[in-house]
Amino acid sequence: MTVCEYKPGLEGIPAAQSSISYVDGQKGILEYRGIRIEELATKSTFLETAYLLIWGELPTKEELADFKAEIRYHRRIKYRIRDMMKCFPETGHPMDALQASAAALGLFYSKRALDNPAYIREAVVRLLAKIPTMVAAFQMMRKGNDPVRPNDDMDYATNFLYMLNEREPDPLAAQIFDVCLTLHAEHTINASTFSAMVTASTLTDPYAVVASAVGTLAGPLHGGANEEVIEMLEEIGSVENVRPYLDNCLQNKSKIMGFGHRVYKVKDPRAIILQNLAEQLFEKFGHDKYYDIAVEMERAVEEKLGHRGIYPNVDYYSGLVYRKLGIPTDLFTPVFAIARVAGWLAHWKEQLGENRIFRPTQIYTGSHEAPYVEIEQR
Repeated sequence: MTVCEYKPGLEGIPAAQSSISYVDGQKGILEYRGIRIEELATKSTFLETAYLLIWGELPTKEELADFKAEIRYHRRIKYRIRDMMKCFPETGHPMDALQASAAALGLFYSKRALDNPAYIREAVVRLLAKIPTMVAAFQMMRKGNDPVRPNDDMDYATNFLYMLNEREPDPLAAQIFDVCLTLHAEHTINASTFSAMVTASTLTDPYAVVASAVGTLAGPLHGGANEEVIEMLEEIGSVENVRPYLDNCLQNKSKIMGFGHRVYKVKDPRAIILQNLAEQLFEKFGHDKYYDIAVEMERAVEEKLGHRGIYPNVDYYSGLVYRKLGIPTDLFTPVFAIARVAGWLAHWKEQLGENRIFRPTQIYTGSHEAPYVEIEQR
């Protein structure tokens, strides 16, 4: 038997064939179904992009209108799920609340009818429609308030910000938030997507698939990194402290949050777009001093680490954008999940087309022929 080389974290090992998204880390290219992310960010919307990812092609005008109408119709959540969420501790992390709530959807809608195209579409619509409602509902509940009902007259991004802040957002803020969702919708087989695919390969229901992915996204090395970027910028405190802080990190070999990527060796193309979005927000709604700190940190890191291919990733500027939109820091990752549901569902649907349960091997490093020691002798 041939012994395979061990790769921690499965780094560089293909786990699937996919036509959903493509990344060139050396050139800073990200494509959804062959379309560059820069083009989708300027010309498309999140729901149109989600349709593209999941069904493989851009919808016609009629198809998109029908899709939006279905999403709008299914935004509300069962009162029993709301009652369950009211029992969650106010101090709990919103990602834990989201994982539990997403899994609970399966109690109401799971049919395990994975060979039924109508069921697949219903599941896609329900998850895209209800996840934002649950995120906003938990935010209101933990403040002691009732959730804000979805507004059927508002589009996807506008409605979420409305449910979150109980007021209609500025059109620019809603448009920028929609672009953010598009940027976070998909990114090949990252940790949470792989988790979704492993769960999907067992042919369980899509609500369990999304709940599994949410749990994986919650970690600070994945979706939680944008929270830690804000904490880092607040710890630095001023532009003058940037270089001493960076020198200390390098000396202690500490991780610099928001920099570096397993794939990208240039600046993440999503970070470039997000930085531009941040500047648009600051121009209209007022400057954020932490943006100046972020820009100086990027400059300093490029000087010292650019030769190693360490540049800002998608998490670096996203937190500054979300904060300006009135989104609390610990909701950054749930917002990431709202967007990434589209990618998870795209991979789930693709997985069903040629499914084989994941069963990787291992390299055993333990002992053999070990004796059993009686309890009296231990």
